[in-house]
Formats: sequence, C-alpha cells, structure tokens
Amino acid sequence: MRFEHVCIESLAVALPDEIWTSAAMEERLRPLYDRLKLPVGRLELMTGIRERRMWPEGTRASDASAAAGRRLLDQSGLKAEQVELFIHAAVSRDMMEPATAAFAHRKIGLPASAQIFDLSNACLGFLNALTVAAGLIESGQITCAMIVAGENGRPLVEQTLQTLAGQPLSRNEIKPYFANLTIGSGAVAAMVCHRSLVSGRAHRLLGGVARAATEHSALCQGDTHGAEALAMQTDSEQLLIAGVTLAAATWREFTAGHGAAFDRFICHQVGSVHRRKLYETLGLDVAKDFSTFETLGNTGSVALPATLAAAVAAGAVRDGDRVGLLGIGSGLNCLMLALEW
Repeated sequence: MRFEHVCIESLAVALPDEIWTSAAMEERLRPLYDRLKLPVGRLELMTGIRERRMWPEGTRASDASAAAGRRLLDQSGLKAEQVELFIHAAVSRDMMEPATAAFAHRKIGLPASAQIFDLSNACLGFLNALTVAAGLIESGQITCAMIVAGENGRPLVEQTLQTLAGQPLSRNEIKPYFANLTIGSGAVAAMVCHRSLVSGRAHRLLGGVARAATEHSALCQGDTHGAEALAMQTDSEQLLIAGVTLAAATWREFTAGHGAAFDRFICHQVGSVHRRKLYETLGLDVAKDFSTFETLGNTGSVALPATLAAAVAAGAVRDGDRVGLLGIGSGLNCLMLALEW
C-alpha cells in the first residue's frame, strides 16, 4: 500500500471518568488469591498496567464513539457536511443489526449523504479502516472520511471477575481469563482527507503492509455471554509467541518498502511483556516507544490511535516526525503503517 495524497487531518480521544486500578480488581478477587496462594500485585507486575477506565453501566459503543466524533468536529478544520464516508471500527457494537455506525452517525450529526458501515477486525479494526478510507481518497472516489471507535470493556471485565470469584478454578484454569483483566475502555476519532483539504500541517499517511497468520485464530476468541455480558479466553503465552513471529515477518516486508528510519513507534497497547518482546524481536530502540497501557490498559481498536493522539499532545510526536504504527490483532493479523507527522 502506498498513498500520496492522504492525511490524518485531526485526532480526538474521549475517555471515561471511572478508574479501575489493578489493586482494586485484585481486592475483588481476594478469596481466589488466598485459595490459590497468588501474590497480591501480580496483575500490575506482569502487565505494567496500574489502572484502566470504564464507561458507566449501560453505555453503548455508539455513545462512546459519538463522544469522540463530536470532539473531533470541535477541533477539526473540516465540517460535518464534508464527511463522505463514516466507519465505526471497534470490537464493541451496540447490536448485530443495524450497524453501530448508524447509531453513532445520528448521534454525531453527520450528513445523510455519507456512506456508513462497520469494520471490525479485533484490535486492528481502526488501522484497517484507515487503509480503506485512504484507498477511496487516493482513487478520487471521496475526499473526506471520519473513522471512529468506541470500546466498552466493562461487560467483559465484570463477567471475568464474576467467573473467577464464583468458580473453583485451579491455577491452570484461570490462565485463559488473565488477559481479560488488562482490558479498558475508551474512544477515538480521526478525520482522514485529501491533502488539498488541509489548511495547516499535512500529517501524511504514506502506506504500509498487512500480513495474516490465521492458523492462530483459536488463540484468542471472544463472544457474547448472555444478554449484556461478554466472554473471552486467551492463550496468552502462545499468542505472544505467534504475534511477535508474525510481526517480524511483517516488519521485514514493511521496511523493504518504507525503510526502517522512524523517529517514533506507536504499537498496539497490550502490556510491558509484549512491548519488550516485540522490540527485542524487531531490534528496535524501546526509547522510541510511546505507551499508554500503564493507565488505560488494552482498549482494543482504540488503543493505538488513542496512543498516537496522546503522543502528539505530549510533544513526543512532532511536526515532520516519521512514525511507525505497528498494529496487531487476534486472528492473527498484523498491519504496519508509515506516517509523516
């Protein structure tokens, strides 16, 4: 993939006010910890995640993504009526039908002329949506798109805590649930457009490479659990090994086409172990990393673009920087994009 005229005109993030610390979650699991003689503090120690945020009960994915979308319009130089494509690119959805994009589109106040749809691909959905919008812009079919994602981790984490606290599980039996406790909530929105619409600095999306390793599709699987709850089980150890192997193959192809000179890397936010293993495997300088998992946890498709926005706000990504977006999601799928900020 190569793009000549595609820009990320603006980014906006919306975060919940409610904070769940790892310590407080372990306190809810104290009977389990006592029975299995687990050391208190292991959740933060193993992941680097001190806390994550959660939307209030009853929040829909479209509520979250619409909050980010409205914030995006407040700060963008483009208007709602200029949006020709609207994609909701989260794991979380309001329901199976209609598309969650339909609800978010109405709540944001976007024009009836915009094409709308959902695009979901685990934690990689937002980056996939970027490439879809970029392709349509590059081909001249549209000039402006809005991409949103609103992830609500609360139902999954609540169900996991209930399962762990309520069932007589062994140490081995709790392992598939551990990754669920890293999940947080958040929302992000991006205005993606033809560079001719940008009045200031053009943050150019240069292109990228995608690879799949679907033989590993059973390593992380999630589904509905009753009316409101969610369930997910993950083989974290094997997922890490398979994930960095896929990332290494993608990196080789990515750098062959886009070079290896980057000022900053923004990765999918899983935790400290995954970051260390990824950087070691790819031979990258961890000093070029910028992370948010410590205070936001893993927010699914929101994680990477929200971290990019945080890096820009913190001055860690500056005008003219070359930024490598290194995304990966269960399936397994990997997508790496080059961005000139």
